Amino acid sequence: MKDTTIEDVAEHADVSKSTVSAVINDRDVVKDTTRQCVLNAIDTLNYRPRGSARRGFQAPMGQSLGFVIKEIDNPYYSEVQAGIQKVAAGQGYLTFVCSSEGSFEQEEQIVKQFSNKDLDGLIITPILNEETDLSHIFELKRNNVPFVLLEDVRGIQAPLIDVDNVQASRNAVEHLIELGHERIVHFAGPEYSIHNSERIEGVRHAFSRSSLVFSEKNVVRVGDSWREGYESAQAYFSETDFSSGAATAVTCYNDLVALGVLEGLHDMGRDVPEDVSVIGFDNLNLLDYVSTPLTTVHVPKREMGQKAAKLLFRQIQGDGVKLPQRISLDAELMVRSTTGPPKF
Repeated sequence: MKDTTIEDVAEHADVSKSTVSAVINDRDVVKDTTRQCVLNAIDTLNYRPRGSARRGFQAPMGQSLGFVIKEIDNPYYSEVQAGIQKVAAGQGYLTFVCSSEGSFEQEEQIVKQFSNKDLDGLIITPILNEETDLSHIFELKRNNVPFVLLEDVRGIQAPLIDVDNVQASRNAVEHLIELGHERIVHFAGPEYSIHNSERIEGVRHAFSRSSLVFSEKNVVRVGDSWREGYESAQAYFSETDFSSGAATAVTCYNDLVALGVLEGLHDMGRDVPEDVSVIGFDNLNLLDYVSTPLTTVHVPKREMGQKAAKLLFRQIQGDGVKLPQRISLDAELMVRSTTGPPKF
């Protein structure tokens, strides 16, 4: 007869392994009714913690959370992390951050390593494309590991904190249309992000609600970095003269791309917004230090991190709702000096 495991106790009590660990270690993060339910399961199953479980289920790292991001050099994630850490520190938890760098294989390894280290829960910005194998995320759900997603994974019922990227992108393009722009191009992001496809869809929606006709030429595959924005702007705008067909306005996947576009246009002798209007996405804190105030979509990144952490702790404490919560935060267009009426 096999020994009773912490997984058996978690299943019997209908809680996560992290909640069982919290009860074993007499942490005060678990509500009394859940604690008693776990203690009853331990007694019923005659469970006896030993080894790492006796020191704490998460012994190698202590009370800790994992935050899985996609680009280590993207300041967007540092702002989300600030929100996560504020909540986590208030609970006496550390937060460990690892980046997949856009690699599904690396994300899978990170999630498995975090799980092996028995962190109390994970907040994940997943790699998503047509070739992605999401088995490691399904495995988290099967093993009752608390986790929250910051991008939607279709087919997985899990807690999600995000903004309505389709609506936000549509609002940005509609702003340009209202200014009189008819030649609008979208500098798209990496294909491994669902946010990329959602923002392209927002461009489509804006076109469909106007007299403009959308085609694949309205989308330029760029990426997510300043360098890619700079190089793509120079390549795109050097091919066609503004007065004879080039776009008079650009919406960008994120602020880093938009800042690269601004610099690329400047080095070509093009004026913003007189020659080209430019819109970013995210409203990064670093925009406060940019000489040209960028029109962009504000994403409440710190709030996103805080809400994700709070939702994660509800799962850890055994106080989560039975059905996963999906929270959509407001994303507001911030109109600044990089957008104006077209000259041509």
